[in-house]
Amino acid sequence: MSEWRMSEMGSGQGVLWRVTATLPDENTANALAAVLGSMANAVSAFEMRPGGAWKVEAYATEAPDRSSLDAAAALAALAFDVPSAALLDALAVERLAPRDWVRENQQSFPPIRVGRFFIYGSHHDKAPPSGAIALRIDAATAFGTGEHATTRGCLIALTALGKRRRFRQPLDMGTGTGILAMAAARRWSSPALACDIDAGSVHVARENVRQNGLAARIRLLHGNGYRHTAIRRAAPFDLVTANILARPLAAMAGDLAAALAPCGVAILSGLLTRQVPLVLAAHRARGLGLRRRISVEGWETLVLERRRC
Repeated sequence: MSEWRMSEMGSGQGVLWRVTATLPDENTANALAAVLGSMANAVSAFEMRPGGAWKVEAYATEAPDRSSLDAAAALAALAFDVPSAALLDALAVERLAPRDWVRENQQSFPPIRVGRFFIYGSHHDKAPPSGAIALRIDAATAFGTGEHATTRGCLIALTALGKRRRFRQPLDMGTGTGILAMAAARRWSSPALACDIDAGSVHVARENVRQNGLAARIRLLHGNGYRHTAIRRAAPFDLVTANILARPLAAMAGDLAAALAPCGVAILSGLLTRQVPLVLAAHRARGLGLRRRISVEGWETLVLERRRC
């Protein structure tokens, strides 16, 4: 999955409009998702199958204006250097019947147990399993509610690391819902930093952190990567989690290495199997070695460690 962002859509029954497009590759899908984000309440871009076409879905509580959609598609084509016809021809708009979308969406995400972690929504009224680290996160907010393979891979990695080591200075880059920052803070009772480039995600993460009683332990930042002033001042970090995308991960390898403490560990996810060589090469060139590779449904999570302590 490339991206998931949602603003408040209200509760109870209501009419929704859906904009969809099936596109040939990740770059084209990300181009459309980027511009639809300012026009819709929710946008997702995901690969329909490994190596296959990508699908973009956007939901809005007001009827989208077709001319505005076409203009947005043309802008995306220009900004991301993709054929405009590929975007314009793929766009489809439909009106969905009134339904209690929030309730149905919540019920479609039952509690998830991943390693030590138990992820549940506010609609779940049973006690968490004994010994589990419980995190309350409602679906349909921002990317990272535990159901996606990349998030599960990161939680598996955190569970394994917790058996052999204690981390005192975690950073979650591209935090989304804040799930990985909360998992680290809860697992090691450590203060953590969490950062996202998307202001909406920071808002969602802040609410999740508050509902989980971790507001005093997690500091949330809105910014573009490791060069945020607060991150540079707080570095080095002994643990970095980054569930983003392959290309940004590779591009930020140098910044991650500079922010990582001696013997520090980085958990990277959001990449497909074919993208592993790109991400690994970028980080190996910065002195980080592969400690473990976790594969979940065609998605990869890499656990890297600084070679020299």
